[in-house]
Amino acid sequence: MSGDTPAGGPVPAASPEARDTPVTPAADQADSVEEQRVADGQEASVVVPVGAVDLGLAPVLDGPEMIGRRQGAFGVAGSGDTSGFGGLVAPITMPGPSSRPYGGDFDAVADELELALADAGLPMAGAIEKVVVDHGELTLYVAREHLEAVGRALRDEPGLRYEICHSVSGVHYPGDAGRELHAVIHLLSITHKRRLRLEVACPDEDPHIPSLTGVWPSADWHERETWDMFGIVFDGHPALTRILMPDDWPGHPQRKDYPLGGIPVEYKGATTPPPDQRRVYS
Repeated sequence: MSGDTPAGGPVPAASPEARDTPVTPAADQADSVEEQRVADGQEASVVVPVGAVDLGLAPVLDGPEMIGRRQGAFGVAGSGDTSGFGGLVAPITMPGPSSRPYGGDFDAVADELELALADAGLPMAGAIEKVVVDHGELTLYVAREHLEAVGRALRDEPGLRYEICHSVSGVHYPGDAGRELHAVIHLLSITHKRRLRLEVACPDEDPHIPSLTGVWPSADWHERETWDMFGIVFDGHPALTRILMPDDWPGHPQRKDYPLGGIPVEYKGATTPPPDQRRVYS
């Protein structure tokens, strides 16, 4: 037997068709199959890297919650299409609730909070509307009437110890009926090196949320700015006054229904009118 001949016998010569056919890498073949599945309307399968172990620890989302739609490039309403992008339509969605396991140390945070609230006689289901894990961040949607109790539990419970409130801001969702105004609170635990996001909603007709200045004094100026820009009234705040705009300023400038106004700037004899008086492209 020749030294060039494999132990299993001679290798047959490839056919001309096989020689002319390009070899597709296995990874590209997998991508092609996945793209074809999506094109056929099938759900894309989950691809697990070779050697990886799927422990099932990724949070399961129940699906996004649609609260409205945005038309145009900037979502401006009440004026003509001055951008030329009025035909664009996109849904406005909020992440849906997550199911356990949340992953990482998020489950431990939820468990500790549930025990702390139970000790205070407050069931978790009554205080927390939903738990969302999105973009690697844990968010608790808190019922506004229980915000202060939840805040004290997060600060005082040894297994939580969120000592710092470093941000309170607002968001206005006109399409979220009955929950148009949202306050977003960011907390930090130096003890456990964790961050947590709280979100509280209230309606336009009753824009009241309990103040957290009694729990975290650092919330003082942040709540003033949120009131100034969005009109959320933080009940119990020691001095809820404007912090950016003059005291006699009408309205709250970062709300979506705030008038855009116009700037009388002249450029070679021309002026810039308010948006509702500009040229319309559609």
